[in-house]
Amino acid sequence: MLSYDEIAQLAGAICATAETLGQTLSAGAAQLIAEDLAEHSAADIRQALQSCRRELTSKLTLAAVLSRIQAADGRPGRDEAWAIALTSSDEFDTVAMTDEIQLALNAARPVLDLGDKIGARMAFISAYDRFVTEARTHALAVNWHISLGFDAGHRVAAINKAAELQRISQERARLLIADMSHEPVTEDGRAIAGLLTRTVAGPSANVAQKIRELKQAMYLQNTKRKLVEAHRRRRERRDLNERVIKHMAAIEELRKRSATA
Repeated sequence: MLSYDEIAQLAGAICATAETLGQTLSAGAAQLIAEDLAEHSAADIRQALQSCRRELTSKLTLAAVLSRIQAADGRPGRDEAWAIALTSSDEFDTVAMTDEIQLALNAARPVLDLGDKIGARMAFISAYDRFVTEARTHALAVNWHISLGFDAGHRVAAINKAAELQRISQERARLLIADMSHEPVTEDGRAIAGLLTRTVAGPSANVAQKIRELKQAMYLQNTKRKLVEAHRRRRERRDLNERVIKHMAAIEELRKRSATA
């Protein structure tokens, strides 16, 4: 939050920016715009005003400044966000994602689990836009976090890539990599690995129950997908039959007209 003195300085910068665009802005109007921008950092506002001076061909408005602040807040666009969400959806790959991507993916997962990627994308984008708008309305800084996938061999590379893109700090990346390198392999961990590699390992009773539940969930999910696919095929066959019937009826009608002509 800007201080009273910073708001006063910002009002002056707003008047000067408007003047470079051939616009005369009253001190009162500039003060109101400055107060509305006060929840953002001074650096972000300065950058946005600079972009306005370079890009605007019309009048300076609060919306023009806000749109440039928001575009530079580090949140991916909806298409990039969906690509990130889709990569992490099977939890195999390690991915850096924002809080809004995670929330939107959770909202779209029921549709995605049915195998409907088009419907899932629509649900994801709708939720993502809503969460991003809410975060920007409250001037919340973007928060990137690492979602660790099952593929341990690519975790380090994914974490380092996130650090290179400045989505997480170098210190955070080092801590994550250090934590992974010191993780002991427990009896339960060996049991889960055995489930994946089909080697014999003895899990605890708790993990054994979870493994059974996992198998059951995988079976139910596979069954659900088969049912959805069967329903889709039946619908396609029904639609095809209806088109054939209509086509045959049209041909018969043409024959009748030709016979009476």
